[in-house]
Amino acid sequence: MKTKQISEHIWSLRTWMVIPIHVWVVVEEDGVTLVDAGISLMGKGILNFIENLQAGPLKRIVLTHGHSDHVGAINTILKENSVPVFAHSIEFPYMEGELAYPGRKKPAQSIEKNVAQPLNVDANDSLLPIGGLTPYLTPGHSPGHVVYYHTKDQVLLAGDLFTSKNGKLHRPIPMFTSNMGEAVKSSEIVRQVKPKRLEVCHGNPVINPADHLDTYIRKTAEAYSIPEQNVFKG
Repeated sequence: MKTKQISEHIWSLRTWMVIPIHVWVVVEEDGVTLVDAGISLMGKGILNFIENLQAGPLKRIVLTHGHSDHVGAINTILKENSVPVFAHSIEFPYMEGELAYPGRKKPAQSIEKNVAQPLNVDANDSLLPIGGLTPYLTPGHSPGHVVYYHTKDQVLLAGDLFTSKNGKLHRPIPMFTSNMGEAVKSSEIVRQVKPKRLEVCHGNPVINPADHLDTYIRKTAEAYSIPEQNVFKG
């Protein structure tokens, strides 16, 4: 597993299984937050990295969504660290195996029931900050997909909202994406927060992604015959 510090407070941890798989460790005032939990073989490496980082204990795990390559190391980690795991409430019936993800033939449990808890919301159902991260609901790749923005470092941890290609935004992996049109619409979060750096699970970072968001939306809408008026606000 390769590790790299990508900003003042954030480290990227990467392994390969046909494609790259990234998770992120965020240094907080009270310890660290783990964003996503990768695949099972990453578990020990994640624990060792956090211990060697000497930035305090693991305080929480936050998930972008519940697909198996984002939750695989949770059990290994929780055996060593009894910490809360958070995901969007919309994602729970899918990752807990009550409902099949859209486009899948049958339900598949990726996380045991009662392991995770919903991200906190305010009176208007807007997601509240957690640690140094602000979560945003960005459905499309999965119904309850969430991205996390680190305001101080200006880094957007985008999970599977995108992949990347040649340093540019690229569509999420189609065969695992529930609704491509909705995913493209959710990409407007990039215009909203204007990060300096965007990280994806499967691919390399994208610098100043808002600069070419319009091109991404147009090309993806055309490739998947998505009416532009449904997804494009530029």
